[in-house]
Amino acid sequence: MEKLKAAHKAKLVTQADELLIRSTKPGSLSTSSSSVSLHKMAPSHRGMTYEIIERQPEVEDDGLTPLPSRWAETDKNAGLEISADGQDVKFVGPSKTLEHEAAATRSDNLMPAQCGLYYYEVSIISKGKDGMIGVGFSGASASLEKLPGWEPDSWAYHGDDGKSFCAATPGKPYGPTFTSGDVIGCGINFMKGSAFFTKNGVFQGNAFRDLKDIKVYPSVGMKRPHAHLSVNFGQRPFLFDIDRMVSRERQSIIDEINAADVSNLHPALNKDELCKALVAQYLSHDGYVETARAFASEVRAEATTLRGSPESKLEGYLSMEEDHDAMNRQQIRTAILDGDIDKAVKLTHAFYPQVLQDNPQIYFKLRCRKFIEMMRQSTDFLDISTSKEIKSTTRNGHSTAVSDDDFEPDMDLDEPITAKDGGHHNNDDWDRMDTEESIGGDTWGLKYQTLLEVIIRYGQELKHEFKDDRSKHVKDTFTDIFSMFSYPDPRKSPQGKLLESEQRVPVAEGLNSAILVSLGKSSSTALERLYKQTVVLVDMISEDGGPGSFINVRNLLQSSRKSLQQ
Repeated sequence: MEKLKAAHKAKLVTQADELLIRSTKPGSLSTSSSSVSLHKMAPSHRGMTYEIIERQPEVEDDGLTPLPSRWAETDKNAGLEISADGQDVKFVGPSKTLEHEAAATRSDNLMPAQCGLYYYEVSIISKGKDGMIGVGFSGASASLEKLPGWEPDSWAYHGDDGKSFCAATPGKPYGPTFTSGDVIGCGINFMKGSAFFTKNGVFQGNAFRDLKDIKVYPSVGMKRPHAHLSVNFGQRPFLFDIDRMVSRERQSIIDEINAADVSNLHPALNKDELCKALVAQYLSHDGYVETARAFASEVRAEATTLRGSPESKLEGYLSMEEDHDAMNRQQIRTAILDGDIDKAVKLTHAFYPQVLQDNPQIYFKLRCRKFIEMMRQSTDFLDISTSKEIKSTTRNGHSTAVSDDDFEPDMDLDEPITAKDGGHHNNDDWDRMDTEESIGGDTWGLKYQTLLEVIIRYGQELKHEFKDDRSKHVKDTFTDIFSMFSYPDPRKSPQGKLLESEQRVPVAEGLNSAILVSLGKSSSTALERLYKQTVVLVDMISEDGGPGSFINVRNLLQSSRKSLQQ
């Protein structure tokens, strides 16, 4: 907890200093980002700060930090030649005769500290004469006229004498020499501030320590003709088992997390009791009434087995009084999760008349979800078509190429859709169509065509209802959901994922939150807020290669769930 608090304060101070520096530069229009979003090798949580941080401070973000991918043509000595793919580098210039004269190159991008641990490998295709080759890393200011390690702001392992060289200081004995056919790896552990090398997949130990706040590139150098190196920046499997090293670092952080004392966060409960309290509150809050009661019974049974009494410190969290609002919300949630949007809307109007009126964005999502559910039912007919031939003159297994214009509200909006049998259908017909019925091809095709007409009608009405809303969100949503109609099988369209039943969950949660707010309650549970705060804090302590770089909260929870299921 203290580490997180200190990291947060340090970041705020740094941001304030940067802001002051920028504001004191006259005419400066430069912008920079102090935060990047990288796929973490693994980020996590070591406690909670006393202040809740809902989101990270807003800073400009240019996107993902690029990883080194090749040797840079624009950052090399003139005596070197780089292959077209940027992986190989050869010494093609005259031999460097002066003692510290050489030729070096750097990669196209920095070694990102946000990875926590960065590693690459170099294959020695040919050592050239004398084998004077250096593999390591350097900053942008280091000269390319010398081997890395012979210049300030550079570090390297040299093949001719096996020494490690740091920022122009005399070399120190480090490892064995290396030559043609060897593979040399170089890695930096930004969390520990150390660097190491490997030879042919064997760890040679830490070569440098106390590497703080460095911004460096992978770098190699050579001194004699015919030297030839090939780099692997992760495009191929490494010879050294770097994943095992990352796993060890991750496990050490997880062990520290598990050893954290939470008693100061909630004095009345230990870690196990706190987790159960969070789960109980989550179930009750989100309207899982029956599940909450079953959970409470299980906790009491466990307490009876262990202590001979059902009473426990958790009783205040487990007691489920007759909560009509919770049961109402459960009915609404169940209707949405079952795909019965009309029922959910009717129940919401009956129990909470103002909610949809006060939350038009929720109402819009519900209406769009109904269109998606209608498209879902059309796919049930498609499944039957594997054994029955569609005998429809307008859609015989091919796309009708229905465009967005077919959903324009001025197209026959006032005319009822007439089926081939002369009957009229309204938008409620869709959920009464029996797709499981054993029927002949002609009747089946007629029902399928009728459903498509009902869907088009509903789409027209949906656009008409929201015709005055010119927001980008509404426009994009209509484009996404209506585009599915142009595919023979909507499930294979780019938006086919919307048809999955899991996509009902965000709609149900959004409506549930709106109802809770209308009742004067929090829209989110303590467990949800804890998760969000943890993610933010972990990101904060991962920016400079801290322990957060090795833990991914989502992956950690998923792996824990899998282990419990086994």
